[in-house]
Amino acid sequence: MTASARPARTTRLVDRARPARPSHPAPAARTARTAATGAVLFCVAALAAACGNSTPAAAPAQPVTVTATGQPATSSPAAATTAPVTAAPAGPAPCPTRSLALKLGPGQGAAGSVYQVIDFTNISNVTCTLYGYPGVSLAGGQPVAQVGLAADENPNPPRKLVTLAPGAVASALLQIVDALNYPTAKCGPVTTKWLQIYPPNQTTPVFLSYTTKACSKPVKTLTVSVVLPGSGGQ
Repeated sequence: MTASARPARTTRLVDRARPARPSHPAPAARTARTAATGAVLFCVAALAAACGNSTPAAAPAQPVTVTATGQPATSSPAAATTAPVTAAPAGPAPCPTRSLALKLGPGQGAAGSVYQVIDFTNISNVTCTLYGYPGVSLAGGQPVAQVGLAADENPNPPRKLVTLAPGAVASALLQIVDALNYPTAKCGPVTTKWLQIYPPNQTTPVFLSYTTKACSKPVKTLTVSVVLPGSGGQ
């Protein structure tokens, strides 16, 4: 091999090891690269805009506070359901038991029953009221205890607010059916010595001496009217 042939072989080896690169990218490559760059710039701009408006859209202009409260201090029609059904209208306070003197007025028998008047006198120096029915039952034994069922309420006449000035009197009428009108097995008759009377809307009773026969079993023998103005003995 001659010396003039070797450089040509060397040149071919160099050309094969270093492939020729085009001096400018192909048109398709430039288009793809431009589109990718534009997409990146668009995303960056959108992110910057979102960061610039960082105030939450759901935040109210002014804070709203919800506070749980109970019933207002003053009564409302909705709250009236918690008051006793027999609550008196507005006016002087109900007469407490300690402000009343109770006594039995006239009694009269008719058709297997006794009708007994109960008088309520205001013995205090303050005007007070009675509204509705007294609670009445027969009592006996030692210690004294209620016997049988308490009196039913007679719906006629209806409730009426009774205002009692000091010394004034009101009354109610009690019907007592003779316990011996019922079979012994159904009634279980016993002798009682007292009338146990609760003034309207009070929880402290008064005991008045009254001897009669009562049913120890749950038989209804008592009915009482509302309290009305005046003494039942007049």
